[in-house]
Formats: sequence, structure tokens, C-alpha cells
Amino acid sequence: MSSLSFWVKQAAAEAGFEVAGVAAVREFTELEYFPEWIADGHAGEMRYLESRTESGDLKRASLRHVAPWARSVIVCATNYNTAEPYSTTQHDPTRGWISRYAWSRHDYHGAVMDRLRKIEEQLRTQISAHAEIRCYVDTGPLVERVYAKYAGVGWIGKNTCVINQRLGSWLFLGVILISLELESDLPAPDRCGSCTRCIDACPTDAFVAPYQLDAARCISYLTIEKRGAIPEELRSAMGRHVFGCDICQDVCPWNRKAPTTEAAQFQPRPELLNPALDWLATISEEQYRNTFRGSPVKRAKRSGLRRNAVIAMGNSGDRRYLPLLEELANDSDKSVAEHATWSLQRLVGTGGKTET
Repeated sequence: MSSLSFWVKQAAAEAGFEVAGVAAVREFTELEYFPEWIADGHAGEMRYLESRTESGDLKRASLRHVAPWARSVIVCATNYNTAEPYSTTQHDPTRGWISRYAWSRHDYHGAVMDRLRKIEEQLRTQISAHAEIRCYVDTGPLVERVYAKYAGVGWIGKNTCVINQRLGSWLFLGVILISLELESDLPAPDRCGSCTRCIDACPTDAFVAPYQLDAARCISYLTIEKRGAIPEELRSAMGRHVFGCDICQDVCPWNRKAPTTEAAQFQPRPELLNPALDWLATISEEQYRNTFRGSPVKRAKRSGLRRNAVIAMGNSGDRRYLPLLEELANDSDKSVAEHATWSLQRLVGTGGKTET
């Protein structure tokens, strides 16, 4: 099993992963808090996180509830960082921010899964005895970052992201469940120290405490997962974010010298870097489909993306948006219309800018 664990890491490297490790299936301390986190409403409307077994147990609270055959979890990570500037250095209020992971033409789920499949194929060739193997990218019945910690891939930072000492936190995770007991790696030590930059920088105060995120207040959740109306008290803090948020990672010291990837699948599309808000707010169904085909941005849906752009227009302070917002206040999409009305009131109430 020791030699097989070593071989798995070699196979992961050959498949394109920068780091990989193995964790045993256990009842980790971090998972004990998951039911409480759900009960406190911190998952917002993400009902899939509340999925339960027939006996009523939360699936993600214990892998043994849903995959009793699994003995080890192979965690693989790949870097998606590119050489483009961080959101914290870009300040044009007329341009929306799309999260770094969604800049490429392809959804990362497919790219990471393709790499996992290569490892799986080699595993099935390498192992003579029958073994059950399953691959997941964000869809498995487990909390990936917890297993990433115990597989030595990285520690869980105060912003709840997995941080690798060499790579930083711009990481896509993929996991392979296997019915063999492989040799486990040592957990990654926590190197956040006394730093609280991620917590201090969050505009919506989404961190209940270090290592504890209230997803219902997170800009990523609000712009991607939340349907319908955004709570009014959070709209102004969303700034110009239209899909996701990178702030807590942008300010992390461990990302200061994070390496960039050369993988073609993760290279950014120029049109998704700081797109114009008025374009996003008025994007047609056909434009939306053509622009975001295969992109993670489609998760927000056209209605959500337009809603987010309208909110960002209200936060821009630019009164040149007033005529467009007046038109959008009568939009057939009720969510867009509601938020356009809010943005109109915000621009008029704050005075706004009128320069051309």
C-alpha cells in the first residue's frame, strides 16, 4: 500500500496535477461542525448541501454514510492562477468582476475530471485485485477541503479555502474514492498564524469567526447561488462583483507569489476580464448562450447575471447609468426590474458622477 500511494502521486503528476495526497476515511473533527453549520442557516439556499441518507444523516457529514466501501480518498489539486491582475488592484466601477476561476472557455469540472479519469485508468491496470473506485469534482458526498487537509495537499485557511505553501490557494480539487487502505499522508500544518487579512477585507462580513464562513452573506454565494432578490443590506457591499468574489484570496499573503499555470484549459478569455456592466445588464439570450457556453458563469443564469450587473451599476456612483436603469426598472424580468429600481434610488440618493 505504501508503494501504491507513491505510485498514485506519480500518476497524478503525469495527469497534470501539481500536488496530490492520500487521506484515510475517518470521522474528522472538522466534519462534526457541519450539521450545526447547516442548522444555523449558513448554507443559505444551497439545499444540495442538506442532502441526507435514508436514515436522516447528512451525507457530507460522514463519507461512511454514503460510501461505506471507501477506505481511502486520493485528493488531487491543480493550479488555475493566471498572470492577470487581482480584483483588489482593479477599480473601474463601470466594469464588472468575474471570479478568476471562471475566466476560461471551459468549465473546470470537465478539465479536472479528465485528469482524474487518467489516474483511474492506470489504477485499474495497476491493481490486480478488485477495487471500487469513484471520481468526483465538486459533486461527491464529502467536504473536499477537509480531506485535502488530511491528505497533506494544504491547510484550511481562515477564509475556509485550501492553501498550499508553494502554490497558494488558486486550486481546483478533484477526489478519487477507493476501497483500498492506502498509506495516508500527514495533515498539512496550519500556517495562517495571526494573520486576519481575509476576514478584515470581506465587504459583507461573511466570516462569523476565523475558519467559519456564513455562505449566505458571501458575495460568491449571492452572485452565483442566490436566486431572486438579494438582501438590501448586502447589495451596496457587493461592489462591482457580478459572478463570484476573489477578495479573501487576493489579499492572502500566500498568494503574493503564487505561480501561474500554463494549462491551456485555464487561460482567460479577454472578454471575461472586467466586462462592461451595461453590456451584461442588457445581454440578450443569444449573446448569453454564445458567450458563456460551457462556462461556469452559466450557473448564475442570465437573470442572475443581469441582476448582479444592475446592482453593480447602482454601486458605481455613475449617473450616466440613470437612463438605462430607468428602462431596466420596467424590464420583463421582475428580479432585474426590482434591483434596477434600487440602483436608481441609490444613484439619485448619493448624487453620483456625471462626468463624461
